[in-house]
Amino acid sequence: MSQAFDPREGYDSSGQMIPKAYEAILLASFGGPEGQDDVIPFLRKVTAGRGIPDERLEEVAVHYRKNGGVSPINAQNRALKAALEAELADRGIDLPIYWGNRNWHPFIDDTLKQLAADGHRKVLLMGTGAYSGYSACRQYREDAGMGLVNTGLDGVVEVDKLRQFFDTPAFIAPFVDSLRTSLANVRAQLAEAGKEDGAIKIVFVTHSIPMSDAEAAGPEGIRGEGYENLYTRQHQAVANGILSQVEEAQGLEHSLVYQSRSGAPHVPWLEPDINDALEEDAAAGIAGVVVVPIGFISDHMEVMWDLDTEAKDTCAELGLAFDRVATPGTHPGFISGLVDLVEERLAGPDGKALRPGRASVVEGGPWFDVCRPGCCEKRALDGTLRPTIGAVDSEVGVPAP
Repeated sequence: MSQAFDPREGYDSSGQMIPKAYEAILLASFGGPEGQDDVIPFLRKVTAGRGIPDERLEEVAVHYRKNGGVSPINAQNRALKAALEAELADRGIDLPIYWGNRNWHPFIDDTLKQLAADGHRKVLLMGTGAYSGYSACRQYREDAGMGLVNTGLDGVVEVDKLRQFFDTPAFIAPFVDSLRTSLANVRAQLAEAGKEDGAIKIVFVTHSIPMSDAEAAGPEGIRGEGYENLYTRQHQAVANGILSQVEEAQGLEHSLVYQSRSGAPHVPWLEPDINDALEEDAAAGIAGVVVVPIGFISDHMEVMWDLDTEAKDTCAELGLAFDRVATPGTHPGFISGLVDLVEERLAGPDGKALRPGRASVVEGGPWFDVCRPGCCEKRALDGTLRPTIGAVDSEVGVPAP
């Protein structure tokens, strides 16, 4: 990779940013309700501007209502934050971690205010999406960009972003470990049912998104060249990377399917839905499935409801053995690898990165530190583009003139 850094811009022609003496990390996530009274206000925030009445939101709220009104995502982010803090401390890195959400407390705007009040001026944002795409990457860059504008901190606080990590061993390894365990569980279920020779299928699953978002994923120069879309391609690369490391999976059929579709019925989203695909698998003679949620870093509500409840129930109705692979969560390899990403960007006493090189184990990586113009672009409902950090054309979150 070229080291011809532009001293004014701070990155090279390939999008790798020069190491900096960052003062804090901003862990950015989606957020979720933490009680029954939070559910509808949270869903109003998620769907703001779409004119969806509370009656319709209450239909969606059932997933949260049945879990006491609590989304698991906040507890998971607290656990992730604590694990990252411990790993940083073990490595002797004095870098505090702050946490901010898009849709519920603590909101990113409030977290930015706290960062500034605590005297931090150079901040590294760690998004909780692994892949390229609007919701997984650009929207976090927008959250920070709009937050800086809303709080008047643009020109005061500088915010960069860690690269997407779908391709890293940190993300792949936990799925490899868990896939072995789940395959053994399904084989045991089939043996108990007297179906030792029953066919097993590995079903990789991720969050469905609108086709328009999928087709806009990534920078214009590399998306849509001889394949369906970059979002799907990256997931397929991750699936292949996992399978290549699991001997017990060799020779088994596998597929990539989608879950958690929402929005207007007339708007095309990525398909097939996992439940439709499971019906086809059963009809084709599959006896058991291992579901691998490669679209998620932890057991969000979508994993608990759409997979552990709906997909599991579908398998029970179809007579399919079922096991769901664990998400990375706070797997030691995942935590260690995320801190490796921080060390790629963090300048040591000599001004060089604490960790030279960029670990990447599947096709499509390593991803950019600094996104290309138009990367994953999506306009707001009023037709405007929101301010973003972390791109070559960003006008917010950059060093003051």
